[in-house]
Amino acid sequence: MSSPFRYEPPMEPHLTVLHRDADILVLDKQSGLLCVAGKPAEHGDCLERRARDAYPDARIVHRLDRDTSGVIVMAMNPKAHRHLGLQFERRKIRKTYVARVWGDVVGESGRVDLPIACDWPNRPKQMVDMEAGRPAQTEWEILAREETTTRLRLSPLTGRSHQLRVHMLSLGHPILGDNFYATGEAFAAADRLQLHAETLTLHHPADGTVRTYSVPCPF
Repeated sequence: MSSPFRYEPPMEPHLTVLHRDADILVLDKQSGLLCVAGKPAEHGDCLERRARDAYPDARIVHRLDRDTSGVIVMAMNPKAHRHLGLQFERRKIRKTYVARVWGDVVGESGRVDLPIACDWPNRPKQMVDMEAGRPAQTEWEILAREETTTRLRLSPLTGRSHQLRVHMLSLGHPILGDNFYATGEAFAAADRLQLHAETLTLHHPADGTVRTYSVPCPF
């Protein structure tokens, strides 16, 4: 079941920089930290604010859910911001995630192709909606089979809100520790959402070269 939203962002390490140059800032976001500030004053601490305290020109380009950890890129100038934004829009940026899900997933790999829409009465939850949903595709492959869970690598081909969480639920295998979509044993099986953005591959705004940045999975 969804638990009440108590925002207690991790304080250490305050900011983990993987790479910085004149155009991009690549960070390792911790689980439990918002990417951008929420409306209440007590939700002001966020990755964007921490980054801008250290690097005032840094600008958010994309987001990870509060409880998802891993690699995220920010732009260091308006030109780079436009360049990266177009890459996301045109699906030129590739991301891979590691997830631990409840149950034994059948098969070794596959693709989920199910449209996603906001579940308005229960927002910010999302849901599969075959009529009003926006197209969403996720590729998955098995990394390891555990006693009651499965470790997967997930590659989103689109970037819908909560896409990976909803698509895993649609397979009958919610992500462990997911306070929106997991219940019972699946929710209780981990003390955090077991979803981690492991790699991000982009074309560098300066010269177009393909770069991959990665953060080892912490669980």
